[in-house]
Amino acid sequence: MEALLAFGLLIGLILGGMWVQFAVAGAGLVYIYLLGGFGGFRALGMVSWGAANSFTLAAIPLFVLMAEILLGSGLAGRLYNGVAPFMRRLPGGLMHTNIAGSGIFAAISGGSAPTAAAMSTVALPELTKRGYDKRLVAGSLAAGGTLGILIPPSITMIIYATFTETSIARLFAAGLLPGILLALCYMGFIVARVLLNPKLAPKSDERASLGDLGRALLDIVPFLLLIVIVLGSIYGGFATPTEAGAVGTIGAIVIAGIYGKLSLKLVTDALSRTVRMSGNILFIVFTSMIFAYATALSGVGEDLVGMLEEANVSRTTFLLIIMVVFAILGCFMEGLGMIAIIVPVIFPALLALEVDPIWFGVFVVILVELGQLTPPLGVILFVVASSSDKVRVEDVIMGTLPFFIIILAFMLLLIGFPQIALFLPEFTFG
Repeated sequence: MEALLAFGLLIGLILGGMWVQFAVAGAGLVYIYLLGGFGGFRALGMVSWGAANSFTLAAIPLFVLMAEILLGSGLAGRLYNGVAPFMRRLPGGLMHTNIAGSGIFAAISGGSAPTAAAMSTVALPELTKRGYDKRLVAGSLAAGGTLGILIPPSITMIIYATFTETSIARLFAAGLLPGILLALCYMGFIVARVLLNPKLAPKSDERASLGDLGRALLDIVPFLLLIVIVLGSIYGGFATPTEAGAVGTIGAIVIAGIYGKLSLKLVTDALSRTVRMSGNILFIVFTSMIFAYATALSGVGEDLVGMLEEANVSRTTFLLIIMVVFAILGCFMEGLGMIAIIVPVIFPALLALEVDPIWFGVFVVILVELGQLTPPLGVILFVVASSSDKVRVEDVIMGTLPFFIIILAFMLLLIGFPQIALFLPEFTFG
């Protein structure tokens, strides 16, 4: 009963317009009081310290700073222009650059909103001006943006690892292959759609010369080197994710310097944005730790295990139920909040059903992708729509629907073939 009241209060506060952080904190404190009265608050000091004293979470502001330096220096446009010559002659033309560029930028940004913002600002005005279908363009940008939390490094994966005590390095390895495959699925859909209706994208007969391709490679190579250094140091065992984040930040500064974009204002502005964004993320983690403590105190996770055993619910059925829950919550709640609230509750049940925690980390991150595209409050929808005054939110929603279905189908594929996510961690770490 206490759990129902607490979760009901949480949903009610969020629907009422309260910020997620304060809604989670308020519901968590009420939950603790219902369970143990004021005496239950005695452990909040230890809970607060446990939430803050985490070397793992220190990776978040470092990856955010790396992305902010690259965004602030305007290098996203250089990356987009570098990818474009290699994609121009495919059916769908420059829309493939939206996906490929997002995939590369995702590997250095750590988040979906920065990825979608960077690519949309560059691509949306240009492609609509060239005669590309604005709904399909907007949908490809929104879908490409979601790759930011799946292709490592991923801030969402770091949050998941914090709550489940799983290996961040293994999670990063697990997300790489599904991220690439999902990007290829997006591009395959664009090819099929344009072949069926060529009017959606102007056909380009322009061939890129070797000189053009060489100049394009010069725009891409620094980013690829940064990705290799950051991820290679983690997979090779040379650095922890936090240390790799520090290396990546230095690399971003060097790249900005190479292209003549480095300045004191760039660094100070990036630091300012990093403090705001990291503070928001870490505050969610802190308040969610309070709620997670309350759920552990109540034993609701163990109760859920007992209910599943009594009902003889299969692993596949349970995962499908989770998909529905995340899709609904994604309509009005951000992804980090969903992970921080739901994962601690269901994690004992996942272990009881012998669901691999690394595999589920990839699964839940894709669920968050789904939530970020779910109307009416999917954050990526508004990020893309705000990038151009010629595209409305309604256009983004309609353009995103096919990609939404692709993500659902890919999740079912992941359930049927879990090795898609587990192959690289097993190959890399044994």
